[in-house]
Amino acid sequence: MLFNTPLFLGFFALFFLLYCFVFTQPRGRALFLVVASLVFYAGWDYRFVPLLVFSGVVDFFVAQQIEGHTEQRARKRWLLVSIVTNLGILGIFKYSNFMIDSVQDTLSFFGMPVSLGTLEVVLPVGISFYTFQSMSYTIDVYRGETRARRNFVPFFATLSFFPQLVAGPILRAKQILPQIERFPQVTPDDVKFGFVLITMGLFKKTIADLLAAPAQTLFNSDAPLSWLETVTGVLAFAGQIYGDFSGYSDIAIGIALLLGIQIPLNFNTPYFALSPVDFWKRWHISLSSWLRDYLYIALGGNRNGRQIRNVFITMLLGGLWHGAAWTFVWWGAYHGTIISLTHLLRRTRLGQWLAGIELSAFRWLQWLFTFYLVCIGWVFFRAESMGDAFAILGALHNPASSIESQPYAGAVLAMVALVILLIHCIDYGIVHRRELITRRYPRFVPLLILGLTFTILIGEPGYEFIYFQF
Repeated sequence: MLFNTPLFLGFFALFFLLYCFVFTQPRGRALFLVVASLVFYAGWDYRFVPLLVFSGVVDFFVAQQIEGHTEQRARKRWLLVSIVTNLGILGIFKYSNFMIDSVQDTLSFFGMPVSLGTLEVVLPVGISFYTFQSMSYTIDVYRGETRARRNFVPFFATLSFFPQLVAGPILRAKQILPQIERFPQVTPDDVKFGFVLITMGLFKKTIADLLAAPAQTLFNSDAPLSWLETVTGVLAFAGQIYGDFSGYSDIAIGIALLLGIQIPLNFNTPYFALSPVDFWKRWHISLSSWLRDYLYIALGGNRNGRQIRNVFITMLLGGLWHGAAWTFVWWGAYHGTIISLTHLLRRTRLGQWLAGIELSAFRWLQWLFTFYLVCIGWVFFRAESMGDAFAILGALHNPASSIESQPYAGAVLAMVALVILLIHCIDYGIVHRRELITRRYPRFVPLLILGLTFTILIGEPGYEFIYFQF
């Protein structure tokens, strides 16, 4: 049930009416929210509803056991149950065939061809998101950062909360569970800003779908393209994945606001970053902060002089989280490398000298180089194979290519760049001008109508969001 379809519009309209006028008490609302969320999830594939329920039941029970024991060894054993269960679910449904294929390829490389077969498994939508969210609850209880709940319904309502169930943001129990337990009063400002986020999210999704064409021309082409078309394709995918994923996040956060639930923003103009470290503070914030708090710190963080090792491992596993393919592993390793090099540079005299430069021109160079590095990473992320990725990177760095560009290739490149800038201008307003937007809301209504009109006339209802595959 996609956000950008009439089916979801009808589903949410009915849900909203019942939520506001029938289920007005916290206990009834929580139960109604669970039922609605399971119906929403069943719309994708009803066979995986028990898997979602199982994950929630296990962590609900485990959290109580962790809090109920005072002996540290017993607490660790119960925490291990949660981690093994959640990662085991991910491993079976997401990585089993990848591991089998990797073993087969390795054995074939050493002259021992063997057929191990594959498992007939389907990847449940949203599994990477809700398993991380559920696991963070038991870890927080273990750390004493939140208390174990005794009422299953509010807990499961937070885990299955349908606006962010299938593609995030990845929420912590302490961020949303207290709200589900009491359901804060919806304010006029919540409604106003919620509609802004939903409209702008749909608008960005429409823009992302338009950018899919030049991106597919590059990444799905069997023939090499000109240098200009290669640059356009890489830039188009950078804009597509940003508009698509941040658009989904905006819609999810906007829907939650209409219900009075506050969800943290997931993007903060990431392509304005001035370093790889800065980029990951702005991109998919809920995942990057999750990896920092539950993986990087668990590995030791900055302690014992192992920062570089821990950063690399964290980003490597972060890449693998995105998908069961070597391209995602390389993408994670690549970001681990450039982040590590950034930290190493900052420790040197050269790095300290560069950090002290206040010239605007130097800031522009920092931004341009960071954006270039991020776009190189997107090639690994989008390419069908490592061979394709390196072929595209070769073409990207060969401006003297003899392959001629198609007519209007320069105009297409300029339009792609302008569209990415437009999306960032929208995000800047969302992040930094919320109070102004709600205070002067009537002035923004024409823009919202224009955005919705553009979405209805140009958009393709049912065009799936990219991050659903993860």
